[in-house]
Amino acid sequence: MLYHLLYPLSRYVSFFNVFRYITFRAAYGAVTALVLAFIVGPPIIRKLEKFNVREKINDDLPDWHRSKEGTPTMGGLILLLTFIVPVLLWADLTNRFIQLILIASIWLGAMGFADDMLKFRRGKGMGGRYKLLGQFALGLLVGLSLILGPVKEGYATKTSLLFLKNYFLDFGWFYIPFLVLVIVGSSNAVNLADGLDGLAIGMVAIAFGAYAVLAYLTGHAKISEYLSILFLPGAGELSVFCLSVVGASLGFLWFNANPAKIFMGDTGSLALGGAIGTVAVLLKHEMLLLVIGGVFVAEAVSVMLQVVYFKRTGGKRLFKMAPLHHHFELSGLAEQKIVVRFWIVAILCALVGLSTLKIR
Repeated sequence: MLYHLLYPLSRYVSFFNVFRYITFRAAYGAVTALVLAFIVGPPIIRKLEKFNVREKINDDLPDWHRSKEGTPTMGGLILLLTFIVPVLLWADLTNRFIQLILIASIWLGAMGFADDMLKFRRGKGMGGRYKLLGQFALGLLVGLSLILGPVKEGYATKTSLLFLKNYFLDFGWFYIPFLVLVIVGSSNAVNLADGLDGLAIGMVAIAFGAYAVLAYLTGHAKISEYLSILFLPGAGELSVFCLSVVGASLGFLWFNANPAKIFMGDTGSLALGGAIGTVAVLLKHEMLLLVIGGVFVAEAVSVMLQVVYFKRTGGKRLFKMAPLHHHFELSGLAEQKIVVRFWIVAILCALVGLSTLKIR
């Protein structure tokens, strides 16, 4: 909105020319999101407490998690508000990448909100089947949009591969199932990782920070040519979105750090997970998400391995508890130590992921 209102004035006042620069708008998107989180966070937490929207701890979790029962949840409302508003203010709203990522974020945020409300009112969410249906529907919508109107001609069903220069894997008719898998997988992976104070939101900030860099590089003709990565005109605008999410995540972490004053709930985790999957899809770097989001992948895989092993061995467990962070909890590590160590590994994954752009 500010971009559309103020940049045209640059012909009269040279100062407004700064609005043409993505780096300027992305940085202030992050600052706006962070400040907005500090402003709206406390009143939203008080409202949730007033309406008794509080977390109920699953009986399967370690006993010490009982102290968290009663903490306000649905904090994803803070996240959605604090990254969508800066995007509306600072991004180019005519940009197709921005339009698609906003649709994805709002779609999954609304679905997560409905699930959280059902849990609050009847003690039971919408169920895994309906969540998957909503995620599949979004994936189908994004997939059809990208096939019918490719972000770059000739690359509608293709994706970049790690370590290979100027080589793309063409999925053909299987592109939409692949795209759906990326969005559904990333959405659920973040949801599974949201089990310790500050854990998921810290790793979300790291992953979106990495994709902010990637978006800028992908949308820059000269840099993308130098790095031998696919140039996508207009993709740089996604860095405004990504850094707005980073700012919103850091603002939310202020309240979500141990001991948490609020949990994000499905409203936040489904939206953020699906958003990062959608960003990966839009930038044609879906495979890179396996590296940048390596800790999220490990969390999701630990759950799948636990289920398979449990069924194959007649009730034995591969991990003490899944997802993986609970295994380390039961192994005697303090919650804060697990969270910080997972953040460190997430930073390492992000750096390794970005380094692969040069190693081609």
